[in-house]
Amino acid sequence: MIMKKLIAILILILACCMEADAQAFLKKLGEKAIEKAKEKIESKVERTVDGEMDEVLDGKKSKDKGSKKSKNASDDIEAAEADPSAASSNDFKRGAVILFQDDITGETVGEFPSKWDMFQGTVETKTLGGIKAINLTDNAQVQPLIKEQGAYLPEEFTIEYDFYYWNQKDDIGLNDMKLILAATKERTDFPGEGYDSGERTAFVLRHGVCNTPEHGYLFNGNHEGSFEYTFKKGWNHVALSFNKRALKVYFNDKRVVNLPRVSQPNWMCIQVPYDYQNLTFFRNIVIAKGAVALYDRDAQSMTAVEKAIVETGKFVTNNILFDTGKATLKPESMAEIAKVADYMKNNPTARFEVQGHTDNQGSDKINDPLSQQRAEAIVTALVSLGVDEFNLRAVGKGSHEPVADNKTEAGRAQNRRVEFIKR
Repeated sequence: MIMKKLIAILILILACCMEADAQAFLKKLGEKAIEKAKEKIESKVERTVDGEMDEVLDGKKSKDKGSKKSKNASDDIEAAEADPSAASSNDFKRGAVILFQDDITGETVGEFPSKWDMFQGTVETKTLGGIKAINLTDNAQVQPLIKEQGAYLPEEFTIEYDFYYWNQKDDIGLNDMKLILAATKERTDFPGEGYDSGERTAFVLRHGVCNTPEHGYLFNGNHEGSFEYTFKKGWNHVALSFNKRALKVYFNDKRVVNLPRVSQPNWMCIQVPYDYQNLTFFRNIVIAKGAVALYDRDAQSMTAVEKAIVETGKFVTNNILFDTGKATLKPESMAEIAKVADYMKNNPTARFEVQGHTDNQGSDKINDPLSQQRAEAIVTALVSLGVDEFNLRAVGKGSHEPVADNKTEAGRAQNRRVEFIKR
């Protein structure tokens, strides 16, 4: 019994000694680990400081600080600030279905290009720097040969081609080119040299003009615009997108024209207005069905006039009221007229035909001149609110174009209306 107690006491003493040694060992190991960690940290700090000092002494700025992702993001922001259009202007996408394509690589030099038709001038396949291209001279006008010789351009389409741009340093002359989109149904309607104005013209793009940064366009027959873009010498890419009403033009992937409403074109042609010393060349034309997605603002953010114009091309209202049998506007009508005035001032190229309509109560002898006088009164009110009178035309329709049954009071109320038709 005594022996067992002695053995237990010895075991307890040994355990205590081992625990003390273990604790001392662990303590010593921990101290070494901390010391090693300190050495690593101090070494890293020294290297960092030395590197920073070297850059300062060498007069350099530290490069690649932070991640490449952060640097690239910063660069992107700076680029967008330098060119606000850069982030949003390159939205072109070729239509999905090819309607016409011609890279002219298979054509014979000196011959007329086989996939084209000509109205006038001189057109030949030539080489420019070893590359085959179509050369237009003598006021030439051409259009692609497409099976559908009438209205072959769909509601949504894209057109692309390359054209060669010379510059003033060459001192060899000028080059000029027009892309014409025609709002005609038959190709025989093409009237020749004067085809850059009139009701049949949907859009004309003139570029490469006199080797200057200024270029021009015309749309809906009589509205003009201009912009500046400096082409590089050599081959440049032109792209156009039309989507039901919206038209966009891109030079070398940069959007340069953005029009919200253009007449539906049915066919196209390419024209060189003058004989600029045989310098107008183009190639690689592609016409495709499909277009850049149509941009529409959220309906809730659009005014009633804007929404109606976008959807139907006209704004119809029954809220413009007159004294009975007269062309005198009631005061409460001005709120509705002000909506139209605001739209026209925000869209200074918009032109409206103001149509006055009556119900069938009374004779045409009375209603026809009354509706004309009322339309003129509305035009006068719009002008007083700051609208350009040039963009307005008053037309009295009388009771000749009803939209509802004149046999009921509700129908007659609908027929007594004013329509603002966008022209």
